[in-house]
Amino acid sequence: MDLTLQQLRAILAVHEEGGFTAAAERLHLAQSSLSRTVLDVERKLGVTLFERTTRRLTTTPEGAEFCAIARRVTDSFDAGMRHFDGFLAGAHGRVRVATLPSLAAILLPPVISAYRAEHLGIGMSIEDALSGEVLRRVRSGDVDLAVTVLLDDTGDDLEAHPLAADRFCCVFPPEHRFAARDSLRWDDLDGEPFIGFDATSSIRAHTDRATAAAQARPELVVAARNIAAVAGLVAAGLGVSAVPGLVLPLMRFAGLEHRPLHAPEVHRRIAVVRDPARPLTTAAAAFRAALLTAHHTPLPPEATWTT
Repeated sequence: MDLTLQQLRAILAVHEEGGFTAAAERLHLAQSSLSRTVLDVERKLGVTLFERTTRRLTTTPEGAEFCAIARRVTDSFDAGMRHFDGFLAGAHGRVRVATLPSLAAILLPPVISAYRAEHLGIGMSIEDALSGEVLRRVRSGDVDLAVTVLLDDTGDDLEAHPLAADRFCCVFPPEHRFAARDSLRWDDLDGEPFIGFDATSSIRAHTDRATAAAQARPELVVAARNIAAVAGLVAAGLGVSAVPGLVLPLMRFAGLEHRPLHAPEVHRRIAVVRDPARPLTTAAAAFRAALLTAHHTPLPPEATWTT
């Protein structure tokens, strides 16, 4: 049945005010206009909603039942519009972020905590994945933003803003001979038993380029995708590895030591990435702004904010 929200509000006003004069004043309408609205609704419904006498107006049983329905409809609409107003203002909604596991565990939590303190009605969805999958989710619109490592194949279709950088280090057991050194060169890894990352990892891309530039050929013992697995393999004495600074806290359980690598000095460039063809919600734009102003949040050693 084709009834408007304005018509529902008119019926409710007459019912609640007990007459046309007071209802018209409440709605800022002429009484004649309100009377026509009520008659039009009664005609469409095929029932009488109000019994009119010279002294009083009474809501019929059919009218009372209709008013109960009208109240639920208008209340639901009003609640929905309040939610939508909050969504537009950034007070409601959900921010979806894709990121790398190390960034999800170390870089993002303090930023999310500060953001949530000011945006209590916003839900957060953090999806950790490998670099290629992270960017695919941005392009597909599955997430609003990505926080990831910039590689040469990131693509010109995405908008990336630098956030942070972390330096590559060599990790090894405390009893390893590298423990006597203050720092290490990439060519120190030449011939060294080495625990590498899976070829799909952004870490592997950096280490392959660095060892090639240093003309070093570590002896790859095994490659793993999981950070904890690499740490465990190194702790077991199967070889050393090279990891960026934000990964180091995730390896602390293994009791490893680390030294910065230089010649060349290699850093991961970490950025917040979005698809400029997809407008951000107010909530997502506010979270992006929080990331870009998070430089006061402490980072682990070998990592720095660049914003």
